[in-house]
Amino acid sequence: MQTYAVPFEVRELGYEEALAVAFDTGKIFGTGTALLETVVALLDELERPDEHVDCIQVAGTNGKTSTARFTAAILSGEGLKTGLYTSPQLVHFEERIEIAGSPVSSEVFAHGVSVAVEAGRRVNEKRVQAGREPYGISPFDLLTVGAFVLFAEARVDVAVLEVGLGGRWDATSAADPLAVAITGIGLDHMHILGNTLSEIAGEKAAVIKPGRAVVLGEGVHEPSVWRVMQERCAACDVDPVVVSHTTLKEPAFLGDTVEFKTTTTHATYHASLHKPSYQPQNAACAIALAEAYLGRKLDDTVLSESLDACPTPGRFDVLRVDPLVLIDACHNPQSCENFVFALDEIEPCVETRPTLLVAALSDKDVSGIVDVLVSAFPRVVVTATSSERALPADELVGLIQPKDKIVATYATVEEAVHVLTAAGTPFVAAGTITLAGEVAGLFR
Repeated sequence: MQTYAVPFEVRELGYEEALAVAFDTGKIFGTGTALLETVVALLDELERPDEHVDCIQVAGTNGKTSTARFTAAILSGEGLKTGLYTSPQLVHFEERIEIAGSPVSSEVFAHGVSVAVEAGRRVNEKRVQAGREPYGISPFDLLTVGAFVLFAEARVDVAVLEVGLGGRWDATSAADPLAVAITGIGLDHMHILGNTLSEIAGEKAAVIKPGRAVVLGEGVHEPSVWRVMQERCAACDVDPVVVSHTTLKEPAFLGDTVEFKTTTTHATYHASLHKPSYQPQNAACAIALAEAYLGRKLDDTVLSESLDACPTPGRFDVLRVDPLVLIDACHNPQSCENFVFALDEIEPCVETRPTLLVAALSDKDVSGIVDVLVSAFPRVVVTATSSERALPADELVGLIQPKDKIVATYATVEEAVHVLTAAGTPFVAAGTITLAGEVAGLFR
């Protein structure tokens, strides 16, 4: 395949300017509905950088970031130059785009944003000249386009793309992935994706396309979800690979409709502070996805090394050992339950666990998150992140029961962490990705 080059001149933005644009594209492109056709138009203007790279897409409610990371690590271990696109970032925006196992530099990140901005400007200029409304380009749309450019310029062999939201209209769906995975379906982003599991499943199942390999994770086994997946696979005439990290017995409600292909992770991939019990199912999905893309089985020794070496920042992430500071990016009831289950295997006694530092975003199922997390810890410190969607700490306090578990409330994460660390208090931070990121940023 020919080397990719941007087909027009670009004014290169400095890092700070590029960062400001990536956070708020409205200052340049105004506001408007994020449309998949917008991303397609920008990629067309750029002469399709995505077509210079093999793409793999990972969708799902929970586990898709880890699955994407494991997939990229496995393919890198197989000798491929691999790109990785995830969201949101934990600390720095450029963490969303990785090439060959490392986040791109600030200069490379700024270049990707610069190219995407110029493409957007050119597309909207042509639309205005044709008497059409200019596109409103979202930050995620802009960065997705920039990521494709960086992957193509770096001559990446394969890019693993984490879906941002849903699947049907997500910016990553502007590409034509050779293989896709859906890790599972849960009730999240209901104001956008739908009010039931089947409605949400329909939006995510749209990533399944004719002639493309499909991997379904453990989280599709709920009957209403499975029916949606089965119907989509049948419509696309594809046979899904359904995976599990343990020997999987076919659920009765599936009957004889699918042949299960079981993928087992290695015995060394066990529950620990670094490899919690919720990760093997994500690793299993990644293994099947990598094998589907490669069209062959993986080498066991190389696979073990790749999984062991793969970082999963923000997922059961130990920032300090003594006193313990652990963060987890669980942000809905389902992911919080997975986190607590992993915690139970390490420290079964609630009373001897560290203090919980909790925050939440107002557009999430806060009551569900709080109910799961608070019951799993002996003491609770309440705070709020700097996100525009953050639930104020005093409002979060009102949702916590019993009240006698609350030992302190702080308006900001920085203040809470300062007090806890000054006192030498071990703590676990959970409830939202932004909380995990802000705590990580204070320790790294």
